[in-house]
Amino acid sequence: MRTWFLRARESFWFLPTVFGVAAIALAIGLTELDRLLLANGDTSGALLADLSATGGRAILTVIGGTMLGVAATSFSITISVLATTSSAYGPRLVRNFMADRGNQFVLAVLTSTFLYTLVVLRAVRTEQDSISAFVPVTAVTFAVFLAIADVAVLVYFIHHIARSVQVTTLQGRVLRELVEVIDLLYPDASDRDTVATEPDDLIVHEEFFATASGYVQYVDFEDLVAFARAHQVVVRIATPPGTHVLEGQVIAQSLVSRNQGRDESTEEGTSKAITSAIAVGAARTPHQDLGFAVQGLTEIGVRGLAAGTNDPYTAVAAIDALSSALVTLCSRPAADGRYPGDDGELRVVCRWPSPIELIADALLALRTYGMRHPLVVRAGVGLLERLEAAMTGGDRLRLRDEIAAFRSAYVATDPPPTDAAPVLERLDDTLRRLP
Repeated sequence: MRTWFLRARESFWFLPTVFGVAAIALAIGLTELDRLLLANGDTSGALLADLSATGGRAILTVIGGTMLGVAATSFSITISVLATTSSAYGPRLVRNFMADRGNQFVLAVLTSTFLYTLVVLRAVRTEQDSISAFVPVTAVTFAVFLAIADVAVLVYFIHHIARSVQVTTLQGRVLRELVEVIDLLYPDASDRDTVATEPDDLIVHEEFFATASGYVQYVDFEDLVAFARAHQVVVRIATPPGTHVLEGQVIAQSLVSRNQGRDESTEEGTSKAITSAIAVGAARTPHQDLGFAVQGLTEIGVRGLAAGTNDPYTAVAAIDALSSALVTLCSRPAADGRYPGDDGELRVVCRWPSPIELIADALLALRTYGMRHPLVVRAGVGLLERLEAAMTGGDRLRLRDEIAAFRSAYVATDPPPTDAAPVLERLDDTLRRLP
């Protein structure tokens, strides 16, 4: 259910569907209110009390037809922006625009206005249509207010779509997603659940297999913890979010202590319970996939260095944004991937990528595409200096190897001495501070 909701939030149909159902219900409700007021002879509160059936139909027809046309135009503009974003910043970032609440809200308001006017229009009757004429004055009045509000929504949409195509806005949105997944997977020590005891000498009790090929998008740890506690096992996730799996591949295992014994009664229905908690889809998502979230900012920078774009300043801004997130990641306690139940016992194990693994992937892209751009190289050196200051423990040794590889890749481009001297000096100073 959680996976379905996350997918629905990133679609263009969910919010318009909710608004559309609400608009239909509101139209029916206001129409019935008008019938009740007319039956009681109370029409003094209506703003358009003298409105005729022909006039009401004309107002509703204009509002409904106009809003449907505006909705179609807005959707066309959105699709054009999606195409531009896909070619300029990478197809994987299109998901950010589809998940944008502003675009979904505008489409939902405009389409729901059309549905509202359509339902109200159906209730309007003239003397030629029926024995007695009926004009839902309150409902028509509300449609006028909706049209006024829709004009404000249209102005907001024009401003929002113009702002959303700016690279700084896109970077900020991707950075927020990255920080959110860091907070989820690498919370502060005070926010973490501790495992009171950890079973020793675990053996595999049962294996669970993927029912489809694709990427692991989401793991419902609450369901897995509840399942593991109910069956007195430990669930080990073999394919964390972001892993590509094939149909029939092992995605999880249930573990028990060697002296616990095999409980045959737990095998009934366990496969469905486990596989339903591990969502597999065609594309990666950043909800629990930290590597994909880092890749989003990296791709913006790489696309800025493409021959058709040749915008190193976009790459510099992406590196600066990435550095703020990676420094935050390095300052957090290591993620052990252990999830206890309410009793404090270990119930689920999942390995998350370490900060140095994510840093290595980002630096690999930087070494591949950015070494011939002096501005990008300087930004990369700044990133390395910040990471050196924030990183502790054994990862500092691996960071030294990454810096040495960065230095070798830069020297291999044979940069001019004027550019190379300050860069190499900063890199050597950083290397001397590492073990």
